[in-house]
Amino acid sequence: MELIEQLKKPLLFSGLNNADLAELAAIAVRRAFRKGETLFCEGEEATGFYLLVSGSIKLCRTSADGREKVLHFVKPCETFAEAAFFGNGTYPAEARAMEEGEALYLPRKGLMELMARDPNFAFNLVVSLSLMLRQFVRQIEELSFADVTSRLASFLVRRAAESSTNFGGITYIDLGIKKGELASRLGTASETISRTFKKLKEEGIIEVQGNRVVVHQMEKLEKLSERHE
Repeated sequence: MELIEQLKKPLLFSGLNNADLAELAAIAVRRAFRKGETLFCEGEEATGFYLLVSGSIKLCRTSADGREKVLHFVKPCETFAEAAFFGNGTYPAEARAMEEGEALYLPRKGLMELMARDPNFAFNLVVSLSLMLRQFVRQIEELSFADVTSRLASFLVRRAAESSTNFGGITYIDLGIKKGELASRLGTASETISRTFKKLKEEGIIEVQGNRVVVHQMEKLEKLSERHE
């Protein structure tokens, strides 16, 4: 029952009913991982995809000159490596653990057999995929039309909702990632992120203390985050 409850959480499975989830639970495999461990490498044969239960995963690619590009930071309840079911049959990026945790591995072969055996399951999964596509379109629009200040403000507002403390009208946010990784996530350069942090500090909105951001004017930060909406 616990496994089914975990499978209910990601957007990818939101269109599945309890019977579908029970079928899915039957093929799921628990996989624990350590900090720094690689779950799969770029170009490796894609044998299945994952649902993150706990911990944090970084999806990244390495350029020809050896530079790392972070594509996404996976949070608990998110699925990743769904490309195992599409494309050329290889993983398009590397998955590296930022901290220890656990994931559910869903083998491609088992899921394909389940879809072939149960058309209703396949239909419900397509419904879920359409919801994911809409979410990705919104994310692309955000990266395309919002300036860096708005993107950074949006990240800080979302992060505040996930991990922050409040005291005397001031919000203390733990960034959770390095500034270079944040720049990659927001689709910009580290230097630009540094200048943007400096600009927000000069305007009295935030203060940066190492890997922590102190928000003095949350209302202004929220307004900045809404400029692209």
